[in-house]
Amino acid sequence: MSDLWSEIVYIFQRMNWLSLVDVFLVASVVFAILMLLRDTQIMVLLRGVIVISIFLVLLTTFINLPAFSWLVSTVVPALLFAIPVIFAPEIRRGLEKLGRAGSSQLLVRKSESQQQLMEKTIRAIVTAASRLSAREHGALIVLQRADNLEEYARTGVRLNADVTPELLLQIFYPNTPLHDGAVIIANNQVIAGACVMPLSSSGILTRSPERQMGLRHRAALGTSEATDAITVVVSEETGSISIAHNGRMIRRLDSERLENILLAFYQPAENPVYKLKPWDWLKQILPVSKREE
Repeated sequence: MSDLWSEIVYIFQRMNWLSLVDVFLVASVVFAILMLLRDTQIMVLLRGVIVISIFLVLLTTFINLPAFSWLVSTVVPALLFAIPVIFAPEIRRGLEKLGRAGSSQLLVRKSESQQQLMEKTIRAIVTAASRLSAREHGALIVLQRADNLEEYARTGVRLNADVTPELLLQIFYPNTPLHDGAVIIANNQVIAGACVMPLSSSGILTRSPERQMGLRHRAALGTSEATDAITVVVSEETGSISIAHNGRMIRRLDSERLENILLAFYQPAENPVYKLKPWDWLKQILPVSKREE
């Protein structure tokens, strides 16, 4: 015990301003990693690993156990190679989010004709969502933005049709061939239906006090976590309309709010910024809050 305190005192005596910068950089990296992994299954496992690691360090430090210390020192390096394999989906999702940071700022302003087409598409989606909600027919509509969704479109049926309320209503009518999957809209066209989208691994939906959220809501949230797409989901149990974007879900929307949110999220900025400020870039990577609304 006295040797441990002596080492701690010795370390503090040797610290200078450069050491403080070094500690700050390490702490920043650890904080960034924890924020990227927040609300994922890896956090539960990480807490267990940290508790076990602290217990093993204390045990091997204060008690002389040569055989056990050798076992710990042999197993721990092997775990470093196992972590990337075990947590591959979470690591991939974090790297995708890092690479997408600021991409929405690079969208150029659309021409007047494109703007009109976009507004027409949004009105068709709002009309269809309202009718589907009134009939309590489930729906999942994905609007492509900067990230290409061709990978997910290949899992469904190609349509390449104009976006109309009648088409969306027919697709999501119960027991029709395409009603179970998602519809992907890109360039103001329905490019595919019955698409398989990634499911969310975060705990946002499981922590909700309500239990009306099933696979459609998990797919909507998962799509918004894996891409920058905007997802509109209609619950077939309650008929409520929700939007998922950037790992967040906004629920209980009426037609007016749905249209306003789609116009705000789907529409590019009036004056596009081609050089993102470092703080804005960090805010996109590490959002302050992802609570469900």
